[in-house]
Amino acid sequence: MPTYDAIIIGGGHNGLVTACYLAKAGWKVLVLERRYLVGGACVTEENTFPGYKVSTCAYVNSLFSPQIIKDLRMHEYGFELVERNPSSFTPFLDGRHLFMGPDSKMNLKQIAKFSTKDAENYPKYEQMLERVASVIEPTLSITPPDVLNPGIGGAWTLFSLGNSMRGLGTNLSEAMEVLTGSARTILDRWFESEEFKATLATDAIIGAFASPSMPGTAYVLFHHVMGETNGKKGVWAYVRGGMGGISNALAKAAKDMGVDIRCNAEVAKIVVRDGYAVGVVLASGEEFEGTKIASGVDPHWTFEKFLDPKDLPPDFLAAIKRIGYESASLKINLALSAPPNFTALPSNGVGPQHHGTMHFCPDQDFIERGYDDAKYGIPSRDPIVEMTMPSALDNTVAPEGKHLASMFVQYAPYKLKEGTWDEERKNKFADRCFDIVEQYAPGFKASVIDRQIVSPVDLEKTFGLTGGNIFQGAMHLHQLFLMRPVVGYANYRTPIRNLFLCGSAAHPGGGVMGIAGYNAAREMQKWW
Repeated sequence: MPTYDAIIIGGGHNGLVTACYLAKAGWKVLVLERRYLVGGACVTEENTFPGYKVSTCAYVNSLFSPQIIKDLRMHEYGFELVERNPSSFTPFLDGRHLFMGPDSKMNLKQIAKFSTKDAENYPKYEQMLERVASVIEPTLSITPPDVLNPGIGGAWTLFSLGNSMRGLGTNLSEAMEVLTGSARTILDRWFESEEFKATLATDAIIGAFASPSMPGTAYVLFHHVMGETNGKKGVWAYVRGGMGGISNALAKAAKDMGVDIRCNAEVAKIVVRDGYAVGVVLASGEEFEGTKIASGVDPHWTFEKFLDPKDLPPDFLAAIKRIGYESASLKINLALSAPPNFTALPSNGVGPQHHGTMHFCPDQDFIERGYDDAKYGIPSRDPIVEMTMPSALDNTVAPEGKHLASMFVQYAPYKLKEGTWDEERKNKFADRCFDIVEQYAPGFKASVIDRQIVSPVDLEKTFGLTGGNIFQGAMHLHQLFLMRPVVGYANYRTPIRNLFLCGSAAHPGGGVMGIAGYNAAREMQKWW
């Protein structure tokens, strides 16, 4: 039976990061991936539309750790970021439009079209977020202590965190509101233009089964202003060749360091002896032994599918079963014959309006009404649509003269009041999304050559994302930091010795960061 120092379950970007750092430390590592290619939800697939490179799930990048990029020399393995400028475009049916991007002067000029007061407040708002980020971002790469039994190290971490929070002084209440409050409350306090607030509010609901007026959405909003691209803070980018460029670079680096990567290798069981994880068994019956095991899949799969309940403490298993996987996201990938031509900003071919995220949302109430449907198990009658067209900046993802686009849509509840996410339901919902874009860009529907609709059920079935949740567990306050995945086990360890978590189910949570994998590798190398 083959034996390894570490076996990584799941070849997503986090699992690959863990594998790379362990191999860099001299470990013999095996990565087991259920699908035909590595990357998990961070992939580029070339069999969706002939001649196109489709980022099936994840579609933009900013949060991936610069430290990981540097440590693993990812640029040497083909990784390249393509900056988006402007970063967003919001057209309105009255003929106006709003650009936002890394150019501060442009932002103020654009915002002033809707409100001079908002233009004056926006730099102050950004400064507020930067103050909060100065405290929050450093916590992403630390190991959260076991709050129930912190020990000396954990107590010191808590003390240091408290000192950092105290350093905010009178701004502490702002930070706490960002972490726990509603996006709408904050946006309504700072700004008056509904058009401007709607553009910002869409970032507060991405991947969240919540409306902007619900507690916790401010953190999701904040989540989208963190990170950097090529050293530029807050700038989002496309990955040249699609999001698989991240995973493929990691896989190449891993292989160069001797990591064994097996695709089409579905894990069926984690083997436990005397309270220790000692190996895995594949669905094929093949077995592997490992000194340490790290799971990059979510807690439902790790603890409820791969393990015998008798191997887990009852209170721990009960806590795992309480994890929420509420989800309401749907993705539509598109092959286009031409870019959308907006009545608010007509163009012949590609223009700056196609570079970033195109928002189709007139005001915050529009989002609230969309959620009102979803909370009763009804797909939003007026979905909130965000569209990106990476081919506007990356000529490698679509045939010459054609374009590749994607829509990330809210709200498409995983659990429906009536029926299922069958092909008829998916197509009906996609048609409604197309109707909305058509209002802003007549002729859009005629430009669609082909489409792929990825429902929450598809996300679960294809990518193993329970409930279709793209974060491997909802990003609510009670499922973050000290409590992710559950209280007492936020330090990447589990009740089973030598079994670790290395995916988005662990701190710091969802998004293409790689930090959970980095942190897990560090913990796995400790002797205790």
